Amino acid sequence: MPTTVDNSLTPPATGAPSGRPAGRRRARQLRWVVPLLLAAVAFVLYALPPYLTLDPSRSRLPVPQGYPPYYPLLVAHIVFGSVALLAGCFQVWPWFRRRYPAAHRWMGRTYFFGGVFPAGIAVLGVAPVSSTGFVSQVGNTMLALLWLATAVAGYRMARQRRFVEHRRWMIRSFALTTSIVVNRVWLILFVVLLLPQLDTTYGGDQDAMIRAAAGASVWMSWVLNLLVAEWWLERGNARRRGAGRRREAA
Repeated sequence: MPTTVDNSLTPPATGAPSGRPAGRRRARQLRWVVPLLLAAVAFVLYALPPYLTLDPSRSRLPVPQGYPPYYPLLVAHIVFGSVALLAGCFQVWPWFRRRYPAAHRWMGRTYFFGGVFPAGIAVLGVAPVSSTGFVSQVGNTMLALLWLATAVAGYRMARQRRFVEHRRWMIRSFALTTSIVVNRVWLILFVVLLLPQLDTTYGGDQDAMIRAAAGASVWMSWVLNLLVAEWWLERGNARRRGAGRRREAA
């Protein structure tokens, strides 16, 4: 994608001088880029291999009977979603964007055309028939629609060379992309929290308990991610406004 840029993807300054050497800036960014990349790679290595066999019996999700498109759409979603997750890690890395602008543009196209767009379309055929119940079905469908909408908005802004808005929309898009990773964390947490209620609230029905945990984890994963993204964007804006006022006062 086209790139020229402001600092909207750069972590907010911490009070250090603006002339900080590039090496120190890069080291600061590595503190969050490296864990992000490791988490993305680990998730892809865990989630993707069973679907590369194209064997429905190895699916980590139950394949419903009487709906033949489900498994091919699920495979497409996971393959293209993996592309989006890995490419997006480099797209939000400020040093990479500035050091390799051409690679940033091509990886941005890969993120959109080879990742979010096909994965989002595919999951619209999967989410409404999720095996984890109505709450999950609604949550995943809303996630898919917002994922597509934020990525399309970011792509349009880049095409119009409105790079500040482009980056803001792409931060939101990537926040939704990573929701699939944190979803697993929320699911484990909610299962642990609900386990003491298995025999009371859920009458010993473990499947009902897991459906409740899965529904909550779906919504928490993308709603909280979007809230964090908005906080990040507004915090950066507030710091820039404060810096501008200080320059005017000087």
